[in-house]
Amino acid sequence: MLTKEKGTIMKKALTICLAMVIGIWLSTGAMAADESAIKGNVDGIVSGIDGGKAPTEYKPGDYDPYVFIMEKNGTMVVHPTKEGQSLNTDEFKPVYDALVQSTSDGIWVEYQWGGADKKTYVRTTAGGLIVGSGYTK
Repeated sequence: MLTKEKGTIMKKALTICLAMVIGIWLSTGAMAADESAIKGNVDGIVSGIDGGKAPTEYKPGDYDPYVFIMEKNGTMVVHPTKEGQSLNTDEFKPVYDALVQSTSDGIWVEYQWGGADKKTYVRTTAGGLIVGSGYTK
């Protein structure tokens, strides 16, 4: 009996460990896939704008997570809630300062907003617009 009980305990322990490893593996893989998808969305929009498509033809909700397009001065051209507003204000200063680090090759920036850590991929178009998308860490 004792051997059977040890075997049952070992099986349960192994099952729990395996579930934990799979959970960690899936969450790590999902994050990498999300970053890859975000980068692909932003790069595609930059290519479209550089190819002549109007920035306003892009809709933030067509992407998950949403995308935004911002002028260098901070005015949001495309955004789900801040379109036409500027991020170059005291209220949004940490966000604005991070986003204007954008380059033509693209860069990941990190900042804190609303008590949460954010990670956003931003890339600058040939005309100087900043296109970005990101997630809460």
